[in-house]
Amino acid sequence: MSETPPVFYSDIWEEEPELDNPFEAKTCHCHGYDVYGDLLGKASWIEYLYLMFKGERPSNSQAQLLESLAVAFANRGPRDSSVRAAMNGGVGGSVAAGSLMAALAVGAGQYGGAHEVYIAVNLWRQCGKDVSAWKEGINAVLADKDVDIWLPMEHAPGFDPNGLTCPTPVLKTLSLLSQYSDDGALSWLKDNRELLEGVTGIPLSMTGVAAAAFFDLEFTAEQAEMLFLLFRLPGAAVHALEQQKQGWRKFPFVGNMIHLDNDPGSMVTPSIEEFGL
Repeated sequence: MSETPPVFYSDIWEEEPELDNPFEAKTCHCHGYDVYGDLLGKASWIEYLYLMFKGERPSNSQAQLLESLAVAFANRGPRDSSVRAAMNGGVGGSVAAGSLMAALAVGAGQYGGAHEVYIAVNLWRQCGKDVSAWKEGINAVLADKDVDIWLPMEHAPGFDPNGLTCPTPVLKTLSLLSQYSDDGALSWLKDNRELLEGVTGIPLSMTGVAAAAFFDLEFTAEQAEMLFLLFRLPGAAVHALEQQKQGWRKFPFVGNMIHLDNDPGSMVTPSIEEFGL
């Protein structure tokens, strides 16, 4: 009695094995496109990325928007928490995967991270281009104190809890991306940014720009979260490699610059004599 080989079910991918090697594929099709016949040498990386996630080829404006977004987040520099985590891994001697895993872990959260983008994309679907709806939606997010995998949000998603004014890179990125989104979320956000900042009391952040772009590209919140994690890895990688090469003596430790208002470590430790020993 012959055994039936296992079958993987996928709407994304179809392949057939080489006749003399069942561990390698002979043909590979992604959403119906022959990867090594139709795509290789003909499609750009960003076009193929869009195809994988959306199941269809992008228009020129969609490809330009997604590519510009990828460039904007390819390297956010050492002030970005995910890049900083990778730098710590690199200077500490972690293997390559360890540094990238640190970047993913830190960059996955709700303070400038991928899950903040996830929440903001859902707010776009809920609120659209209605400032009043945004006010209600943000208040609802902040009022939700249920704890599951994620802790409750402590600031308006898509906005910077530490900022006073909107940073220059945010303004430049929003201005450029809105050119590829006629009458879309990005254009509306550019025109109504100050109104929303008045509602939240804090300035727009790069996660807010990213969420609007993903919404205009009709990605789901789950897809946006994945792509945001992916787009930040190049910067994490190069900074980890640089710090690994430079070594810990040149690493900018900031521990002495952190001051706690209520530091339990500053309490005087009782001496042995005070314990009667």
